[in-house]
Amino acid sequence: MRPICILLFVVMITSCISNKRINYLQNLSGNEAIELDEFIPYADVDYEYVLQPHDIVEIDFASPDEELLRAFEYQGASAARGARGGGGAAGGGAMDVFYFSGYPLDKNGFVRMPVLGTIKLSGLTEEAARIKVQEAVNVYFKEDVEVRLRIGGIRFTTLGEFQSVGPKIILKNRATIFDAISMAGESSILARKNELFLIRQYDGGTKIHQINLNDRQLLASPFYFIQPNDILYLQPMQIRQIGSGENFSASLQLGLSIITAVMFFYGITSGIF
Repeated sequence: MRPICILLFVVMITSCISNKRINYLQNLSGNEAIELDEFIPYADVDYEYVLQPHDIVEIDFASPDEELLRAFEYQGASAARGARGGGGAAGGGAMDVFYFSGYPLDKNGFVRMPVLGTIKLSGLTEEAARIKVQEAVNVYFKEDVEVRLRIGGIRFTTLGEFQSVGPKIILKNRATIFDAISMAGESSILARKNELFLIRQYDGGTKIHQINLNDRQLLASPFYFIQPNDILYLQPMQIRQIGSGENFSASLQLGLSIITAVMFFYGITSGIF
């Protein structure tokens, strides 16, 4: 029985998960640890998102002349905007209203608009892109036409140990990585929260970054805010290979199952059964 007890002990130890692997935003950086109530500046306070190819932007126009505004509208775009309604976020199953009412940038970063033709917006911030469209409008129309431009939501994808995986949309122009995690339904207890892989698009290519969700230093990281087209992938812990291990009862049930199998095998080989 002694080997069986040792086996049970080993199973219980390997099936338990420390809170240090689960809790968010711990102090893990030694002398640089962040204390409670401490002010944490952003990694880049002057950072602004730069539009990239295949982004979708919303462009609205305002003018006292309603007939003039119709020249800038594709048929059906106005109805799509009216059906948008309220709400701050949309999941993967919700209709992507900006896909129907927004203006997509092509692979070269150009957007095609009625009357104005093609305008290159990639490489520009929201405000710089708005000014560029405003200048194009002023060339064609002398009447007062005001332009509003903004990103058509933040599209990202979650994979791995999230309750909900797949493409998602946050209808804001800025969102944190925890906004994305909460929309994905929180991560599984078996997730390696110290090894979240963030796959981010850059001009001309892609980079993979590793993020530690357990560490408070994330709040001062350049990856604290997600960007359009980000992919978040959470790997499972190795414990999944031997069982769920999500709670004590699951671990105990796993251990008892192993002991039962060992005792049955021992009984057969010893001639007891």
